[in-house]
Amino acid sequence: MLELLTDPQVWIAFATLTALELVLGIDNIIFISILVDKLPPERREFARRVGLFMAMFMRIGLLLVLAWIIGLVTPLFSVIGKDISGRDLILILGGLFLIWKSTSEVHQSLEGGHDEQTSSAVKATFASVILQIMIIDLVFSLDSIITAVGMVDDVRVMIAAVVASVGLMMLFAGPIGRFVSNHPTIKMLALSFLVVVGVVLVAEGFGHHVPKGYVYFAMAFSVAVEMLNIRMRKKSAKRVELNPPHIPGD
Repeated sequence: MLELLTDPQVWIAFATLTALELVLGIDNIIFISILVDKLPPERREFARRVGLFMAMFMRIGLLLVLAWIIGLVTPLFSVIGKDISGRDLILILGGLFLIWKSTSEVHQSLEGGHDEQTSSAVKATFASVILQIMIIDLVFSLDSIITAVGMVDDVRVMIAAVVASVGLMMLFAGPIGRFVSNHPTIKMLALSFLVVVGVVLVAEGFGHHVPKGYVYFAMAFSVAVEMLNIRMRKKSAKRVELNPPHIPGD
């Protein structure tokens, strides 16, 4: 154990894997934030922490059954000449679930009025939200662990990186969730991002690898532009408040 702690290569691998887990966890944080937004305000923070804790324990559990994960790449059946393994099936079903859920949220945001959205938040049960988080946690955790196995050989380093990354996620998940909830345009961008992530998962399930760096860069660029728009709208509103337009006859 002491040799592990004094080996600089281990620390480099730990830092790299922790950073990678954080990047891969962005879509998970966004999905959890949108789901818990349907709960009453006093229960959102607790649901968010439960969701992230479950993601951590699920990833640690998958690390402890690496032999089972390796076995998931064995083909189960073929579709149009393409071999589908257990991992592929999980990615495809998880991607379809993510597309369906994100599209439903977009439809509700566009078609539902304020009263309907408030009613939906009241009707959403804690158990149903946690169940949906568990489903998508499984998909994101599997993708994350497969990436980790390809980078580091020592399971202890992988577990430490997972715990560290989830701890950092908990620090930022609350502010990110509240920001997304308070800005409808950012929420719409986040839902669109999740739809794209779902499409990428389905494509990977069918053997078509799409570098996620392109998706993350496009999302980061869109958010940066929208942040500028939000800042401009605030300045315009403040300018109008300080200099209200003159109405003839007043």
